[in-house]
Amino acid sequence: MLAATVRVTRDLDEAEEAVQDAYLQALKRWAGDGVPDRPGAWLTTVARRTALNGVRHREVLRRKLPLLVEPDAAEPPEPAGPIPDDRLRLVFTCCHPALAQEAQIALTLRLVCGVATADIAHAFLVPEPTMAARITRAKKKIAAARIPYAVPAAEDLPARVSVVLTVLHLLYSAGHTAASGDDLVRDELTGRALDLARMLRALLPADTEVAGLLALLLVHQARRATRTDDAGRLLRLEDQDRSRWDTTMVAEADRLVVEALKGGPPGRFGVQAAIAALHAQAPSYAETDWPQILTLYDVLLRLWPSPVVALNRAVALAMVEGPEAALAEIARLEDDGRLAGYRYLPAAKADLLHRLGRDTEAAEAYRAALALSDNAVEQEFLAARLSGA
Repeated sequence: MLAATVRVTRDLDEAEEAVQDAYLQALKRWAGDGVPDRPGAWLTTVARRTALNGVRHREVLRRKLPLLVEPDAAEPPEPAGPIPDDRLRLVFTCCHPALAQEAQIALTLRLVCGVATADIAHAFLVPEPTMAARITRAKKKIAAARIPYAVPAAEDLPARVSVVLTVLHLLYSAGHTAASGDDLVRDELTGRALDLARMLRALLPADTEVAGLLALLLVHQARRATRTDDAGRLLRLEDQDRSRWDTTMVAEADRLVVEALKGGPPGRFGVQAAIAALHAQAPSYAETDWPQILTLYDVLLRLWPSPVVALNRAVALAMVEGPEAALAEIARLEDDGRLAGYRYLPAAKADLLHRLGRDTEAAEAYRAALALSDNAVEQEFLAARLSGA
């Protein structure tokens, strides 16, 4: 709806307002008239008409009306251009180089992907008010600088791909493990990210990082059904039933990983996909090639020096050199401070301490992780671990 409406307004704020107005009209009219056969088309048509009325009332844009008026249709026609899908087109459009990369990512996740501001803040490891302010500033900059809604030309796509890949990765992550709520997974977000990644792959088949991202998402999606038990309780990777993993997805991901790594110098997503593929191909958790995974994390940390990557590397290090070596890395991350509000830091620490028999310290770390978690499934898991510590 937003992507279709912004083609009329050429302004994201106005398109958002028109979409919200369409929802309000639906709430009022559908209660009496009933839900139409094609509610999405109804909402899109109303939003576009509302937006067009706003354009008509602005004298400065009156001369542009012949270019903006389109015949009413149940489904708006696709504009010509290199990107075939409205959603992916708007992702590329919002990833505008006039904005800082972080602002591009946050704005796109909020406007186009429908990710809650709190979840975006969690992904960036900042407080929610901070992220809300960043999104507002990005929208204001678009308005103040008169940055127009314009779909990038084919030759401009490669310059925006890196940010688009990050958007899709964070979109999938927001659904793969929900930061809050009663459910561990939000299928609407993971499904949307996977769809967009496949479209991006079709659009840029020679881009090795696009192949890497799609492979990474496929591996995660392949084990979707085993991440919780029949009662909805969280299962660790070592406790999951690997016979239920989707082998077709894993095989597709493996082919993409090979393509990504053979196509040139390794990129961030290609290396992450290679790590995920090693996990997926191992006959069991104990038989995982941990030395190779640790080597890949060393490569990834050079490509992407993120504290989250360093934490994941510490987990692999524990499997190769033991918990004590990993705890030393955890201590450095605690001193660093960037993961102060990241629940997986104390959770990983607690697990390592528990493996060493330091249960009093482990219990303290589990309590710290529990205090940082807003997801009910994770809370139940951490509480169970705490009771056993």
